[in-house]
Amino acid sequence: MQQTIANDSQAGAWRSMALWKKILIGMVLGGIVGAVMGPDAEVLKPIGTLFINAIKMLIVPLVFCSLVVGVTSMQDTRKMGRIGLKSVVLYLGTTAVAISIGLGLATVLTPGAGLDMAVTEAAPAAKEAPTLVQTLLNMIPKNPISALAAGNILQIIVFALGLGVALTLCGEKAEPAIKVFESLAEAMYKLTELVMKLAPYGVFGLMAWVAGKYGMDILLPLIKVIAVAYIGSIIHVLVFYSGMVSVLGRLNPVRYLKGLVNPAAVAFTTTSSSGTLPATIKAAREEMGVSKGISSFVLPLGATINMDGTALYQGVCALFIAQAFGIDLAFSDYLLIIMTSTLASIGTAGVPGAGLIMLSLVLTTVGLPIEGLAIVAGIDRILDMARTSVNVCGDLMVSVLVGKSEDELDEAVYSKEPRQEVEQA
Repeated sequence: MQQTIANDSQAGAWRSMALWKKILIGMVLGGIVGAVMGPDAEVLKPIGTLFINAIKMLIVPLVFCSLVVGVTSMQDTRKMGRIGLKSVVLYLGTTAVAISIGLGLATVLTPGAGLDMAVTEAAPAAKEAPTLVQTLLNMIPKNPISALAAGNILQIIVFALGLGVALTLCGEKAEPAIKVFESLAEAMYKLTELVMKLAPYGVFGLMAWVAGKYGMDILLPLIKVIAVAYIGSIIHVLVFYSGMVSVLGRLNPVRYLKGLVNPAAVAFTTTSSSGTLPATIKAAREEMGVSKGISSFVLPLGATINMDGTALYQGVCALFIAQAFGIDLAFSDYLLIIMTSTLASIGTAGVPGAGLIMLSLVLTTVGLPIEGLAIVAGIDRILDMARTSVNVCGDLMVSVLVGKSEDELDEAVYSKEPRQEVEQA
């Protein structure tokens, strides 16, 4: 009887445990089991393969539905269209810069060098890299249904963006279709949540196989991956964001940095851009002087489509995995990573595990081994803290620049010192 009660208590504790803790436990246990079993740990690999297949199942419908919903969420008015265009251009532009910083740092610091991992499947025959013109032409799907069936991510992104714009321009006639996509997107978010419950077991199986095949030395470079991601995040906020505020906004960047402290701290602890939204809106209005109209539109939009931190993380991790498996990427591959991550950032929903799912998208697009997900999954929570903070800082930067361009930034409020919060919940 007492044993049954104890088992129920342990099961309840496991169910109530945060997902990132479960994944970390799965990674550690998998590494231990793999080290003990050695090559025999390959019998556990199917558990991880099941999880990887479930993630692959989510990519196409999740990206497609999220993109359509993200585009149609903009109101069909001239002002909102103008503000929306400015916001989207800034968000996508900063995302491209973020992933470029991640790729640059990973190229210089080489966190995956020397691991000498091998791909289990036979490597595909070398083929001539497509030119930039060919890549751009191939983005337009001749048959969108075929693109969806084949999982051609770039073509899916372009088609979803076009469909979202068309639905927005149709006005009231498109409302039933928009509601259908919103319902489908919510269903995909829920399905993602269900699939991510398998993550601890999938990571356990993959890590046991990785540790059994390659040994525990594989885990040591993860500290270097964390360092590279955090260095990139700091550079992106302190140098790039501050520079944008100073050059484009002609505003004091120090005030911007002081004003983002509270929401950045909330984002760092909650790892949720959506959950940080109230603190972000409060800081934008009260500390930076952004108008209610601008902040109410730009910041929720940013919480949906601005994924600078996630893009930077994808650049670092993609290159880390390429280096770990000894795969040399061509210049066209770098461009493809930048384009895919930038466009796909619109479809990265605020769902647990979305960063890993989008990383799997990037790996698949460039042809990198998706087994590399198991290596970084265990430290995903640590990386998520940094990338969410970067996302929120980017939201605030864009709201300030758009507010200034629309003459809806109270510079008297922006110039004053931020108030100290005396009441803490």
